[in-house]
Amino acid sequence: QVLLVESGGGLVAAGGSLRLSCAASGRSFSSYAMGWFRQAPGNEREFVAAVSWSGRSTDYADSVKGRFTISRDNAKNTVNLQMNGVKPEDTAVYYCAGAAGRLAERVRDKYPYWGQGTQVTVSS
Repeated sequence: QVLLVESGGGLVAAGGSLRLSCAASGRSFSSYAMGWFRQAPGNEREFVAAVSWSGRSTDYADSVKGRFTISRDNAKNTVNLQMNGVKPEDTAVYYCAGAAGRLAERVRDKYPYWGQGTQVTVSS
C-alpha cells in the first residue's frame, strides 16, 4: 500500500509560480512511477505530468509543457511539480498519484494510488 500526501497549493497571481510537493510512504518509492493530475469543477480529472521510477523520463500534457516541471527525489520519497507562468485555466485541485509500474503514464487507470489533493487557484 502507498500513502501520498500533497502540499504547496494556494492562491497565486497569473504569471507567478507555485511548487507542489508530494510525500510518499509505504511501498518502495523507487519501484514505481509518479504522476500529477488535476480536476477543475465540472471537468474530468486530467493528466498533467508524469515521471518514471528513476526520474530520467518525464511526460507532460501539452497545456503545461514548457511551464511545469516534474521531478522526484527517491532518497526523500518525494515528487514535486514546479509550476511557472501559471494561468487562470490552471486553477484546479491537483492530485499526486502513484503508478502500478515503473514507466511514466498518462492514463489515469494506470495509477492505483492517490493523494487527497491540494487546491491551486490562479487569479487573473
